[in-house]
Amino acid sequence: MSAVPPPRPFSEPSPLARGFAAVVVVLYAMVTILPLIWIGATAFKSQADAIAYPPKVFFTPTLEGFVDLFTVQTHQSHDFIAKLPRPQTWYEKIARDRDMVIAGPSRVVERFLNSLIIGFGSTILATFLGTLAAYGFSRFRVPLADDLLFFILSTRMMPPIAVAVPIYMMYRWLGLYDTRIGMILLYTAVNVSLAVWLLKGFIDEIPREYEEAALVDGYTRLQAFRKVVLPQAVTGIAATAIFCLIFSWNEYAFNLLLTSSDAQTMPPFIPFIIGEGGQNWPAVAAATTLFLLPIVIFTIALRKHLLRGITFGAVRK
Repeated sequence: MSAVPPPRPFSEPSPLARGFAAVVVVLYAMVTILPLIWIGATAFKSQADAIAYPPKVFFTPTLEGFVDLFTVQTHQSHDFIAKLPRPQTWYEKIARDRDMVIAGPSRVVERFLNSLIIGFGSTILATFLGTLAAYGFSRFRVPLADDLLFFILSTRMMPPIAVAVPIYMMYRWLGLYDTRIGMILLYTAVNVSLAVWLLKGFIDEIPREYEEAALVDGYTRLQAFRKVVLPQAVTGIAATAIFCLIFSWNEYAFNLLLTSSDAQTMPPFIPFIIGEGGQNWPAVAAATTLFLLPIVIFTIALRKHLLRGITFGAVRK
């Protein structure tokens, strides 16, 4: 008699289910990544290729979009261009070929630095404050803790437009309008609620016995927090930092209203990149590609922590 194969565990999916799931994931990934690939390709198109109909899939790559993004150019007659000395750099040559003269650098680098400073600054501050607050709610008896947690969460529920005008008036009075510190404080205030709620769940999962053993060994409460809790909560802290950075990095409404020049970030700047004759789509795509790189690098660097953070505490034995 032939041996009967052992029954498959109930929780293990069948090969057909695994194959179907793989197909769904691949299709979803393709649909999700396709717009990003198209944006990246448009950054290397000429203006004519970018607005061509039907859209061009195969084209001759050019750096016109990046030159338009990083420089300010003026249109001159062909005769005027012919009288100028030979271009000294490759980007001057690209501009001359289109009868353009570079007048100076654009402000995209300043906008990009503002995004880095405000985005990462508010993320670090919100994660730091959120970790401390979450530890306090998790480990100590806080009066009206549930009400306070709900109030903290409710600040995240308000649409930005509901508080935009009062914040604008307050910032004008305090001198925080169009300042980096003002935007860092605002984004921190918005992100703290998310950080507290996410991190409280992670810290609740860390057994109290570890801290109690550390306190018995002579550690202070701060030392126990720093040497026992933080190393075990690093997964949750990393996942929280990614979510906070995504909000700060992409936020548009507050930055459009509360900045005009000095503290403006990339999101309000990108839609208003105008070239000769209208919207400069290669420059817009180049700016979008540049804008995506830091958040992609940061997420990839912390991807293991993010995956563990999303699934943390999901399955208990």
